[in-house]
Amino acid sequence: MKLLLDTHTLLWWLADDPTLSRAAREAISKGENQVFLSAASVWEIAIKQAIGKLDIPGELIGALEEGGFEPLPIAWAHALRAGSLPRHHDDPFDRMLIAQAQAEEMVLVSRDERFRHYEVAILPA
Repeated sequence: MKLLLDTHTLLWWLADDPTLSRAAREAISKGENQVFLSAASVWEIAIKQAIGKLDIPGELIGALEEGGFEPLPIAWAHALRAGSLPRHHDDPFDRMLIAQAQAEEMVLVSRDERFRHYEVAILPA
């Protein structure tokens, strides 16, 4: 299975936060699943760090590489799809994740209830 982590899912995983559901934790740790992280999530984290809304100890890219996460770049087709999604959700980072999960046929691991308004497979985080 190809999983795409929402930003909060990644942060919970890295912090070993008990908020992360057992099902999500098992799916992420299962070696046969491919676990992707969008460039949009890294961008979102960098912005939140820069404005003081988020503090992540250590070096993020190194932690992602050590964790075996696969990078998911933003392609032009993703950008077009994100821009044309219905306006159920206005967060541009989340809209990109939805578009990428749809285009790449991935399961989006998230707790965001607004994602359910879109045609995308979801594993509750």
